[in-house]
Amino acid sequence: MPASLSPRMHPAARVYVSGHTGLVGAALMRRLQAAGYHQLITCNREQLDLRIQGAVDTFFAATRPDFVIHAAAKVGGILANSTQPADFIRENLQIQLNVIEAARQYGVQRLLFLGSSCIYPRLAPQPMREAHLMTGPLEPTNAAYAVAKLAGIQLCEAYNAQYGTHYLPVLPTNLYGPGDNFDLATSHVLPAMIRRFHEAKERGAAQVTLWGTGSPRREFLYVDDLADAVFFLLTETDAVDFINIGVGEDLSIAEVANLVAEVVGYRGELRWDASKPDGTQRKLLDVSRMSALGWRAKTGLREGVGKAYADYLSGIEDAPNFL
Repeated sequence: MPASLSPRMHPAARVYVSGHTGLVGAALMRRLQAAGYHQLITCNREQLDLRIQGAVDTFFAATRPDFVIHAAAKVGGILANSTQPADFIRENLQIQLNVIEAARQYGVQRLLFLGSSCIYPRLAPQPMREAHLMTGPLEPTNAAYAVAKLAGIQLCEAYNAQYGTHYLPVLPTNLYGPGDNFDLATSHVLPAMIRRFHEAKERGAAQVTLWGTGSPRREFLYVDDLADAVFFLLTETDAVDFINIGVGEDLSIAEVANLVAEVVGYRGELRWDASKPDGTQRKLLDVSRMSALGWRAKTGLREGVGKAYADYLSGIEDAPNFL
C-alpha cells in the first residue's frame, strides 16, 4: 500500500472515463457532470481500441488524464460467458493491462478499477466479505471473466506495492438501470426480464418461461447509485484496498421476476425451466466497509426497475421503423 494519502478528485481535474457509453460509464458521466466536472476525457471504441497497447499509450500521451475511472470491459450474462469464455478472458486481460500500465507511465494520480461481485468463490460464505476473495473455486459459468477481473485487482495491488500508485479496485454487485443491455443473447437477468415481460405483454402471451429454478438469490444495485459510490470514494476517501459496493439485501430470482412483471404490467404465468443453469446460488455482498465510510445506496429495487423500464420503452420509441 502507498505510504502517502491518495489524491482526492476535484472539479478542475482531467478525468478519463473508459467505457463512457456503457451502462456504468454513462452513469459516471452523469454524476461527474452534475458535480461540475468539465474536463472529462472520453473516446469511443471506434476511435480507440483498448485491446491494443500502442493505441492506448498514444491516447494517454495526448490526453494526460489526472484521474482514471476504468469502466470499460467485455461483459455479458450466463449465455455469453458460457459460449465465449476465451473472448471474455483475453479481451478483459488486454484492456486492463493496457489501461493500468498507461496510467502508471503517464502519471495518473489515482485510478479506480471496476471489478464485479461474480469473482467471489461459488460457495463463499454469505454475505461475502472482501476477505473471502480467492478462497475457493469460482462459478464455472463465468470463470473466464472472473479470472480476468481477479487479475485486474491483483494488478492494482501489485502496482501500488511496487510503484507507490493509488489504484483502487471496487466490487459492485449486479447492476441495472438506464442504458442497460436489453439484447436477450448477451444481457443480464434483470434487463432480460424487462424485455421478455414487455414483449409477452404486447403479444398477450399467457406464459413466460425463464431459465433455472428461480431459487438463486441476487442483490441488485441501481447504476446511478454505483456512480455516486465511485464519486464518494474518489472525492471523500483515501481508499486503495478493494471494497464491495452493494445494497446489502437480496431477493430470490423468482421474487425479482414477480416484481419486474408487476412493474411492466405483465399478468401471465411465470414458468421455470430447471434444465437450464441457475448459476451461483447466492451472491450477497457484505457492505459494512462502505457503510462505515459513510455511504449507502438510495434507490429501492421497485423504483429502479421502473426507471429501467422507462428507459427501455424510450429506446423502443427511438428505434427506426422500417415497416
